[in-house]
Amino acid sequence: MFGLFSRKKKNDTQSVKGFYAIMDGTSIDLSDVNDDMFSNRMLGDGIATKPSSNIVVAPCNGEVTLVSDTKHAIGLKNEDGIEVLIHIGLDTVKLNGEGFETLCKTGDKIKVGQHLVNVNRQLLKDKNIEDVTMMVVVEQNGYGLSNYHTNKSVEAGKSILIEYK
Repeated sequence: MFGLFSRKKKNDTQSVKGFYAIMDGTSIDLSDVNDDMFSNRMLGDGIATKPSSNIVVAPCNGEVTLVSDTKHAIGLKNEDGIEVLIHIGLDTVKLNGEGFETLCKTGDKIKVGQHLVNVNRQLLKDKNIEDVTMMVVVEQNGYGLSNYHTNKSVEAGKSILIEYK
């Protein structure tokens, strides 16, 4: 009569599938990244973060599929089979792992917000290396990427960056 016994509607935001922020900072469009490989989306579509923290976290539940020898890149596959590459900084491969502490290994099961890499952003700054960090979807597994939440202040593991259907 007054809705006392009716079921509550499911909150629509709970049904959103997406990838969460990999670092605290500001989300930016890939086209604004100062590297043609990313800005021209040669590896795939995605989003970048201008970080304000030193910790990279998992943007999804899934599995670690790659930890580069130079520790600046992490590959993940989420529970829907979508594969993403997290690439920390520009030209960071030349550091040969210096300034990065990986907290995961290939084959690890991960959860949203789980710490993956500690980054010495001061070292990057001292070496004049840009610390912008990209999350690129390299395999969509039949899903379509939709909303990209750019130019927003984001919180690692909490703010949605990319939605998919």
